[in-house]
Amino acid sequence: MSSTSTGRAAEYAAAKFLKNKGYKIREQNWRTRWCEIDIVAEKDNCIYFVEVKYRQSDEWGGGLDYITPKKLNHMRFAAEFWVSSSRWQGDYFLSAVEVTGADYKITNFIPEI
Repeated sequence: MSSTSTGRAAEYAAAKFLKNKGYKIREQNWRTRWCEIDIVAEKDNCIYFVEVKYRQSDEWGGGLDYITPKKLNHMRFAAEFWVSSSRWQGDYFLSAVEVTGADYKITNFIPEI
């Protein structure tokens, strides 16, 4: 399986997890020429910009270990870009879902980073 299809499968698993938790998926793989957001979800009139981090195993650390300060800056920029272009007026948060293994198990979810 290619890294793109693996990433898509992990994002699908994360979206399914979020739906089961009561989130409405507004967008998946939202992209512009400058930024991207894995999942844009909504719950209780708040938007959650969800970064999906997949690792086959945690031998080299979990997926959330790869959300560096630089990655957080990219996430903030993308969220602000989406908010501006969508004219969203409510609250919003950066979030992350960690997906692990060949069965795409959700191993961690942080609703507000």
